[in-house]
Amino acid sequence: MTATLLFVVLPYVSLAIFIGGHIWRYRYDKFGWTTRSSQLYERKLLRIGSPLFHFGILLVAVGHIGGLLIPESWTDAVGISETAYHAVAVALGGVAGFMTLGGAAILIYRRRTVGPVFSATTRNDKIMYVLLIGTILLGLGTTVLGNLTGHPHDYRLTVSPWFRSIFYFQPDSDLIMAAPLGFRLHVIAAWVLFAFWPFSRLVHVFSAPIGYLTRPYIVYRSRDEITGSRAPRRGWEIPAKAPIDR
Repeated sequence: MTATLLFVVLPYVSLAIFIGGHIWRYRYDKFGWTTRSSQLYERKLLRIGSPLFHFGILLVAVGHIGGLLIPESWTDAVGISETAYHAVAVALGGVAGFMTLGGAAILIYRRRTVGPVFSATTRNDKIMYVLLIGTILLGLGTTVLGNLTGHPHDYRLTVSPWFRSIFYFQPDSDLIMAAPLGFRLHVIAAWVLFAFWPFSRLVHVFSAPIGYLTRPYIVYRSRDEITGSRAPRRGWEIPAKAPIDR
């Protein structure tokens, strides 16, 4: 019953909230669809932490998409051995994970120590940081510990087919239950994060200035009667006064 609730019911509930929450947020809270940028308050730490975090999380997302959605038989068919795949996945995943964690640590330090930034931090932001950092730590810790002990788990035989089975509408919780506890905790934390996603500043992930590419040019014209027919006055020149009718 517990496995069914955590690895069958929870994923579908999380996906429903994720999709429905974004639709609701876009319809009724367009002005709140923002990162609430704090760049005006502090830039030095932000200039370091933000690129680290965003490039790191992008690599993490690409790695998860490839690892979860691409079956092992596909990589075997193109001649990529399991050893080579695992080496590349661990190397890139480790670098991306530490980049993300390091960038997040800088951003959290900045948010806690810079007064105006801390004042602009909401309870919603704090919950988001806890869920996000917790999910990252669980995933990175599971990967690092598995390789340090010399017995890394092949998640493409358990976690990946279980994840794909959700979208086939034939969820098989026995597959995920065969994975180590760390993987299961990482998966649970990720689903909770996805359910919270639409109600946090993370919605900005789906924002892109696409309309800017097709927007017509904005033409600015002066309201003065004379435009360009006379040289501008010097800075210290006093403009002549208009004649006064007596």
